[in-house]
Amino acid sequence: MSQWKQIQQLEIKYLEQVDYLYDDNFPMDIRQVLSSWIESQDWDTAANHESMATVLLNNLLSQLERQCSQEQNFLQRHNLKIINQQLQLKYKASPLHMAGVIATCLREERRIISTASIQEQGPLEKSMQNPVAFERQKNLDNRVAVIRSRVQMMDQAVKHLEDMQDDFDFRYKTLQSRDPADRNTDVMKQEVTRLQEMLNNLDFKRKDSLSKMRDVIKEIDALVVSQLNPELMEWKRKQQINCIGGPMLTGLEQLQNWFTLTAQSLFQMKRQLDKMGELILKVTYESDPIPLQRPQMEEQVKYLLYHLIRSSFVVEKQPCMPTHPQKPLIIKTGVQFTTKVRLLVKLPEVDYQLKVKTIFDKDLPPGRVNRQFFILTTNTKVMDVEESSNGCLSVEFRHLTKKHFSKICVLCWSQGPLSVTEELHSLSFEAQFNILGINIDLETCSFPLVVISNVSQLPGGWASVMWYNLLTDEPKNLGFFANPPRASWGQLSEVLSWQFSTFAGRGLNREQLHMLGEKLLGHQASHSESQVSWSKFCKENIPGKPFSFWMWLDSILELIKKHLLPIWNDNCIMGFVSKETERSLLKDREPGTFLLRFSESHLGGITFTWVEQSENGEAKLISVEPYTKSRLSALPFADIIRDYKVFANGEAPENPLKFLYPDIPKNEAFGRHYNSQQSKGKIATPPPCSSPEPPMSPGMFDMLTQHLSPLEIETAVSTVNLNRHTAASQDPYCRPIYQVLGQ
Repeated sequence: MSQWKQIQQLEIKYLEQVDYLYDDNFPMDIRQVLSSWIESQDWDTAANHESMATVLLNNLLSQLERQCSQEQNFLQRHNLKIINQQLQLKYKASPLHMAGVIATCLREERRIISTASIQEQGPLEKSMQNPVAFERQKNLDNRVAVIRSRVQMMDQAVKHLEDMQDDFDFRYKTLQSRDPADRNTDVMKQEVTRLQEMLNNLDFKRKDSLSKMRDVIKEIDALVVSQLNPELMEWKRKQQINCIGGPMLTGLEQLQNWFTLTAQSLFQMKRQLDKMGELILKVTYESDPIPLQRPQMEEQVKYLLYHLIRSSFVVEKQPCMPTHPQKPLIIKTGVQFTTKVRLLVKLPEVDYQLKVKTIFDKDLPPGRVNRQFFILTTNTKVMDVEESSNGCLSVEFRHLTKKHFSKICVLCWSQGPLSVTEELHSLSFEAQFNILGINIDLETCSFPLVVISNVSQLPGGWASVMWYNLLTDEPKNLGFFANPPRASWGQLSEVLSWQFSTFAGRGLNREQLHMLGEKLLGHQASHSESQVSWSKFCKENIPGKPFSFWMWLDSILELIKKHLLPIWNDNCIMGFVSKETERSLLKDREPGTFLLRFSESHLGGITFTWVEQSENGEAKLISVEPYTKSRLSALPFADIIRDYKVFANGEAPENPLKFLYPDIPKNEAFGRHYNSQQSKGKIATPPPCSSPEPPMSPGMFDMLTQHLSPLEIETAVSTVNLNRHTAASQDPYCRPIYQVLGQ
C-alpha cells in the first residue's frame, strides 16, 4: 500500500497533523494527484545535490502539466495551473529548497504513520507537542505586538515633545529680541509667565516620555529573559530531536519574527534616545531629566540589542554529509559536508559585509588528548539576504572538508579509553560587525560532531549521535561519553522506531518494540521505565553473539533499505518476533502458513518459518538459513518466496509457503512485488541443518573489525559457510533448512 493511501486511512487526529505539513510551499493538491510519482523519487538525496534537485523540479512541473491536460474537472484544472505557476516562481532559482520541503513532508508522514501504528505517542514526541505551547506562543505574539505599539506611540510622543520645544524656543527667542525697555510692561510679564508654563509643561512631558521609555525597556528585558530565550532554547532542543529522526522541525520563522520585531523596537528606541540627545542641544535647564536619565537608558538599550542579536545567531542546518542526509552530525575525513547559519534578527539596511568564519574544535576541554583536524577548504563566507527568510541574513557552507592533521591513538579519560565514535568535536561560527555604534561579536556552534575516517565507523558514530541528543541539551558537553547517562527504554524505543520510519519508511509497532526490549533487557525488565546503559546498547556483545544490540539492529535497517523496502513498507515482514512468540503464533495455523522474521544469529539476516504437518499429525515448524545482503543481491526476496522449493521423501519438489501469517494467500501478499520470471532451472534438495553455523569467536571478530566493517565480515563468513554446503544447496530458491521448533 502506498504511503499516501496509508495516510488517508488514519484517524482524524493524525490527519490533522498531516494537514499541518502542507501549505503554499508544497500544496496538498500536488501530493494527491502525483502521489505515486512523488513517492518513487529520492528527495532526500536531491535535497543535497542541486543538479538532481533541478532535474526533479523540471520533472515535477512536467508531471503537473500532464495532469492538468488530463484533468476533466474545470476547477481542479484551474487550481493545478495556478499551483504550477507558483512553483515555477518559487523554486526555479532554488530547486534544493523544493527537494528539502518535499523530503521533510514525506519523512514526517512516515513518522505520523509510525506513531499511529504504536497507537500512542512516546514521551519525546509528547514533550515536543506540549498543548500549553500554543497558548504560550499566542501570549508571546500579543506581548511583542503590545511592545511594538507602545514604541510606535513613543515616536509620536517624541515628535510632540519636539514640537513643544520648538514653540518654546521660538517664543523665548522672540522675547529676547524685544527692546529691554519693554520688559517691565504687563504684556511682557504675561509672556514671561506663559514661557514659564510652557517650560513646566515641557519638563513634565520630558519626564513622562522618559518614564514610559524606561517602562518599555524593562518590559523588553523581561520579554527576552522570560519568553524569547526559553523559546529559542526549546527550538534548539526540538532541533536535536529532529536530528535523530524526531518530529518535523518548525518554528524558526516564528522565532525570527519575534526576534526581529523586538530588535526593531530597540532600534526605534535607540533613535528616540538619539533624538532626545539632539533636543537638549537646543533647550536645557536646571534639573533637566534628559541628561540625567538618557545615558543609562541608552546603555540598557545597547545591552539588550547586543545580547538579542548575539543570541539570534543560530545553526539553521547542522553539519551533514550529502551522502548521508538523514544522519547529520557525522563527518568523514576527506568528504565534503554542508552546514548553514542564520541571523534571526533582520538588521537595518546598511552597507557592510558580515563575514562568518568556521573554526573546528575551538571548545575542546583543556588537557584533552584527541585526534586533531583542520578544514581543508575556505572557512570564511559572507552572509547574504535570503528571500525565503523575509530579508534575514544567512550563509550556507556547502563544500567544507575535514582532514587529519595529526592523530593520537589513545584518548585518555578518567573512565578509560574512548573509541573514535565516542570522541566528540565541535564546529564554531564567528563574525564581527558594528551597528549603531555597537560592536557585536557573533558566535554560535553546532551540536557535537562525531568524526569518522572509515564508513565502517558510521553505525557506531550514529549511535553516539542518537545517545547524546536524546539525553542532554548541553551544546558544548564534549566530554559526554566519559560518563554517559542511562536512557529509559521508553525514550530509547521511541528513537529506535524513528530510525525505521526515517530510513525504512515504516516505524515499529508495540509488539516489535516489546521484542526488542526483551532482547536488550530480558523478559522481566523491558518496561518503559527500565534503564539502558550506553555500554549495553552499543558496546557489549549480545550474550553468545559476536556483535552488540545496536550493530545487530543497524544491520537490519541496512538490509531493509537495500533489499526489503517494498515488502517491509507493505507490512509483509513481521520482523522482530522471538522464537517463542513465533511458535505460539504458528502452532495452530494451517500447514503452509509462514511468517518472516529477522535473524537473531546473523548480522542483517532474514528468515522465514512455515508450518508443516508431521506424520503423527502434530504441527512442525521449519525455518531456513537466514538470507543476508550477499544472498539477496541476485534476486528480489519476493521472487525467492514465490519460487522456493523443497524435496520431501523423494517426491516432486513443491513450495511449502502457502499463506502469509495469519491467513493471507502468498500471491495476494507478494504478487505486486514479483519482479522476475519464475525460475525454471535445476531445483536441488537442500540438506537439513539442525542449527546455524557456529558463531565466530569474539576475539576473531574484534581483530577483524579493525580492518573490515561488520557487514563486510558477515558477507565473508556467509560466503565461507555457503561453500561448505553441497553445490545443490547453492540454488537461491532452495536454501538449507533446519527444524527450529516442534521437534
